[in-house]
Amino acid sequence: MQPRFLPFAALLAATACTPAKTDGIDPEGKAFDAVAPEEVVTLLGTEPFWNLRVEGTAGLWTTPQNQPGTAVTLTRFAGNGGLGFSGTLDGKALTATLTPGDCSDGMSDRRFPFVATIALGGETFEGCGYTDSQPFTGPAAP
Repeated sequence: MQPRFLPFAALLAATACTPAKTDGIDPEGKAFDAVAPEEVVTLLGTEPFWNLRVEGTAGLWTTPQNQPGTAVTLTRFAGNGGLGFSGTLDGKALTATLTPGDCSDGMSDRRFPFVATIALGGETFEGCGYTDSQPFTGPAAP
């Protein structure tokens, strides 16, 4: 490398190692604490329709084909920018994440305070979420 490019290379290397600031992530690494452990959390999505209701360590996964739902035991973990739940549903690994962000289900006039993502087996479901203390806004029954 030619000497005149060394300062640029050093600057590039230093910049590449600097973490980017991302909304919702605490720069001090503090765990997400915007949802109290005793709050009921609801994650939902459309196309396909799905719903995961979490109360403590008890989850209930419902779909139009499974209206009564399937119970799942979940472990809660607070990350740096959101909340997660993990467990096993019908022999498949389930990971649910809830992160702050304005969200629309695309089907109603409701607005939700969280973005939800579910990884179930090899599938990913995207949707919205809310809690007891941070509910959705809009009609109760769209």
